Amino acid sequence: MLIKLSLVAASVLLSSLAARRFGHAVGGTLGGLPMIAGPIAGFVLLASGVQTTQAIALATLACLPATAVHLTTFAWSVLRWRWPIALLMANIAFFALGLTLPRMSLPPVQTVLLALLVLALGHRAMPVVQLRVAAAHIPNLELILRVVTAVLLAWFIIETAGVVPAALSGLLLAVPITGNVLPCFTLPTHGSQATVILLRGFLRGQVGFAAFFATLLWGLEHASPGLAYAAAWVVALAVASGLYVWQARGKAQA
Repeated sequence: MLIKLSLVAASVLLSSLAARRFGHAVGGTLGGLPMIAGPIAGFVLLASGVQTTQAIALATLACLPATAVHLTTFAWSVLRWRWPIALLMANIAFFALGLTLPRMSLPPVQTVLLALLVLALGHRAMPVVQLRVAAAHIPNLELILRVVTAVLLAWFIIETAGVVPAALSGLLLAVPITGNVLPCFTLPTHGSQATVILLRGFLRGQVGFAAFFATLLWGLEHASPGLAYAAAWVVALAVASGLYVWQARGKAQA
């Protein structure tokens, strides 16, 4: 548990620092990458081997459609309501879809394709806002509160997951912690447009997230574990950064 809580803290801190330096879009993109799940997958690969890691990668990919719906719902909700209601609406959408997905029992290829399809549709469904890309003013006190809130939420989820049915337990562990915490701090301080940009960045990072686990899943079948894990990170970072550059150029030309 200590490792996961440390990774949660590091992910929230890095995403917030990136937003403070480069803007909410970059902070969101970094937060959407497998900053928590990626290292955990590496630890599992070292400790439990290839088959267990493949099973976790596939289960993670199966949860991605629910995460995409969560982020999209959050983005539309912050345009109408304050953060408590937006947070509630996003998580209702997450759990409603997340509890349905395991019943589909799709094969690996279809699971990957469904995750990528829903992420693509999520980008289309996201609200479009106009806000100049700029560094975000995030005070040090707020940075500390973000990290503490995320760690407490992660601790609560981990503890709760151990006492509920297996299907709900797995879904609890897939809850987008960073994607829940950062928007709730961004909305009151920076407004709804900045929060939408943050969430659009999260969804962009989730494409890199999907690329990581899809590459890991495929790589473990065709290469050594170390090479597969390294390739997963390279592909994830390349996909997320490439998508960011492509979308930024599209906005500049619009």
